[in-house]
Amino acid sequence: MRRIFLTVMIAVSLFAGSAGATRDEFGLGIILGEPTGISGKLWTSATTAVDGAIAWSFGNQDALHLHADYLMHRFDLIHVDQGRMAVHFGLGARLKFDDDDSFGIRFPIGLTYLVANSPLDIFLEVVPLLDIVPDTDFNPNAAIGVRYFFGTAKKY
Repeated sequence: MRRIFLTVMIAVSLFAGSAGATRDEFGLGIILGEPTGISGKLWTSATTAVDGAIAWSFGNQDALHLHADYLMHRFDLIHVDQGRMAVHFGLGARLKFDDDDSFGIRFPIGLTYLVANSPLDIFLEVVPLLDIVPDTDFNPNAAIGVRYFFGTAKKY
């Protein structure tokens, strides 16, 4: 199962790397909800990014939760007076370590707000999740979070 997870993560990374980074920013912060933990995001272009988390799942049974997603951002759908707001969506993978380790496919959908004149983003997402190993099962995840971005790209 770990081999499947690593294969998916390598494929996501290679695809993201081919997008051509125009925003050299990496952000690190917290994610609260299901799961709760540490979240990271790397912009690979002006509208694409790879994000991930190392988190704890408080669902039916406590479990370590690792996920990574390839995200696309649409900044033209919601106008805000300050900063920038995007609808984000994508595809990813999740590995959950508990009594029955599981591997699933994530379909994140949410909002990302880039705070004006600040290296912060605030996000909210709902993630339909389809576990495929060891059994097929559907579960939703949802979370809010904030990240601090390191780098030299323009702040909005």
